Amino acid sequence: MSNEEWGYTGVNGPSTWTEKFPEARGARQSPVDIITSRASSGGSAPPFVFNYSVNHTRSVVNPGYCWRVDENGYSSELRGGPLGSDVYKLEQWHCHWGAVDGEGSEHTVDGRSFSGELHLVHWNSSKYDSFTQAAGQPDGLAVLGVFLVVGSKHDELDKVVRLLPYIQHRGDKVTMSEPLNPKNLLPRQIAYWTYPGSLTTPPCTESVTWILLKQPVEVSAEQLALMRKLRCGEASCGVEAMELLHNYRPTLPLGNREMRDYGGN
Repeated sequence: MSNEEWGYTGVNGPSTWTEKFPEARGARQSPVDIITSRASSGGSAPPFVFNYSVNHTRSVVNPGYCWRVDENGYSSELRGGPLGSDVYKLEQWHCHWGAVDGEGSEHTVDGRSFSGELHLVHWNSSKYDSFTQAAGQPDGLAVLGVFLVVGSKHDELDKVVRLLPYIQHRGDKVTMSEPLNPKNLLPRQIAYWTYPGSLTTPPCTESVTWILLKQPVEVSAEQLALMRKLRCGEASCGVEAMELLHNYRPTLPLGNREMRDYGGN
């Protein structure tokens, strides 16, 4: 059986992460509960500019704690909003979910959980030379967070979900060759909350500008059920390779950080 350094079980779950990853104790940790009445109104932010490439092969991977889509170095870019003129390049996107519908998002809004949370992870290519270098810097990463609610099937996301049976175990990987537009993963309205935070998985580096889109997107109950069938161990572990029923970190205190609110509800 593999000796997984961290995960979401009682043995290696979020409450144990600070032992091996000291940065997880910091004052700029994520996720947080967004208390809408305490968010300071940012007025109208400069618009986001999404320049996402569609036609290229992507890898769909099971790293043992989620499914992840690697962009394979193509230059899908994000700028504007709280990021100013710096250009942030899309590196990968992945998802967090819960064991049952109605839980699974990492961030919560006034205490409410959603059925999942999609993270589009970008790095600051204006200031840094690589994702790895940017991930260690306070302004290195920008993550777009999209809340998922149960409803109708999400066609764009289904291009990933229908590949999940092929990446059941940790370390499995397939190539997605059909075109996919990351912009279609986002809601129509780009109203959002933003605050300075961290990666929500170890090493929990405090390098993320979080941009949490207010309007959730719908996915089907069947799509979420397929996500929960992923396994967090190698195939060689047999029945020990437990199903990945939930993979979200509980919320942490916002502390003295400012949560800014851009756009209508």
